[in-house]
Amino acid sequence: MISLRRALLVAALVLTCLYLLRPSTSSASSGSSAFAIEKGIAGSAVKDAPDGATTGRTNYNPTSSWRSKLKDDGKHPKQQALVGVGAGSLKDQLAYRFPYDVEAKFPAYIWQTWKDTPASGKFPEQLRPKEASWTEKHPGFVHEVITDRAAVPLIRHLYSAVPTVVEAYEALPLPILKADFFRYLILLARGGIYSDIDTSALRPAFEWVPDRVPRTSFGLVIGIEADPDRPDWQQWYSRRIQFCQWTIQAKPGHPVLADIVAKITEETLRRKKAGTLEAAGKSVIEFTGPALWTDKIFEYFNDEEHFDLGSGSGNISWIKFTGMTETKQVGDVIVLPITSFSPGVGQMNAGEIDDPMAFVHHDFQGIWKPEEERNIRPSQ
Repeated sequence: MISLRRALLVAALVLTCLYLLRPSTSSASSGSSAFAIEKGIAGSAVKDAPDGATTGRTNYNPTSSWRSKLKDDGKHPKQQALVGVGAGSLKDQLAYRFPYDVEAKFPAYIWQTWKDTPASGKFPEQLRPKEASWTEKHPGFVHEVITDRAAVPLIRHLYSAVPTVVEAYEALPLPILKADFFRYLILLARGGIYSDIDTSALRPAFEWVPDRVPRTSFGLVIGIEADPDRPDWQQWYSRRIQFCQWTIQAKPGHPVLADIVAKITEETLRRKKAGTLEAAGKSVIEFTGPALWTDKIFEYFNDEEHFDLGSGSGNISWIKFTGMTETKQVGDVIVLPITSFSPGVGQMNAGEIDDPMAFVHHDFQGIWKPEEERNIRPSQ
């Protein structure tokens, strides 16, 4: 039979163990918990591409998001002001939700859209080698072909904190309008490369920009679609210099993407309220397409919020880009010549697909158009 003294010793030992094993409430524990939450908000880790590729993590940035919340002692997170969903302009809300870090790496994502995935028997055979070329040229990347059905829940997830964007996306009456909007939405939220399904990758993305250009100095890579130096250019194109949006590379949160997403959202909801949204299909290029994209690029180049307009360089217009044959950098934007994303068009001084500056080949199939309107291009 156990003695009283032995029973007291056992009880004391049990109480001591319980005290030592109780959950800690120290500042170190608090900091670790907050850091884990930060990583969870940012999303899962992103693969790095092969050496030299301009790819990497998502929009999570320890310097700007975690360390900026520390007090002067570097230990405890500071109190953060509560920001309502409706606070500030839509563009401000998007910038808050998707912060931009020009020094971050480009995420190793390739995004494309189509009605069915390549694994489906309904996927067009003529598109298979084109779609496969992106994986072949970028073996370290995550390559996703997002279907129409998958796009809706994905946008709802990414933009749950900005419900007006979701409302606008779901309200668009035509697949081409949704496809245009989707490329801006996915690049704003996740970054990487978007390219139309009828494009082929000729060279990997890390070869698009010369090595002498620091990868920490730019966050958007675009190409020229059209440079029509002819008197009747307005019969064929919407802008004298038109930037293409069938292929775009971006870091998450780039201001141009936030601006165009805000513009399309506000215009869509305005037309929806006015009962004129169905007419948007008659002006796709101006509403969501390359005309609007081009306008937003030039607005960014001439925005004093992002550029020093007092340096004497003057207004940046199409004149700065017409006839260019080499890569140009404007602030944090890389502009590629027409050969890079439009090789083999046989006009506007574009090179052929075997040109060293040819990076992406676009078939111009216009697969979203009625069959009788496809493959229409102006001749010289």
